[in-house]
Amino acid sequence: MSEIEKYLKSCRELTRLCSQNGWIDNRSLHYTVLLETASEVFVEVEFDELLRDGSDKPGGRISCCGQLHLYLDNYGHVVRVDVL
Repeated sequence: MSEIEKYLKSCRELTRLCSQNGWIDNRSLHYTVLLETASEVFVEVEFDELLRDGSDKPGGRISCCGQLHLYLDNYGHVVRVDVL
């Protein structure tokens, strides 16, 4: 698993792409690198947002997508992210 994938599966910023206050299904998370330099990466992400019904039982799913601008340190670790 790449450093970017590890980061995406744990970052809170992705929740900004959720529309129904659900939670992210990490198993459905996919990303595509759009542009990469030594210190920045632009990615497009897609994932399913899992919804709850009124009794806190699992409900439906909504597909979510968006783009992120990731800033990297000298070791390739993400140090900051902007949701585009």
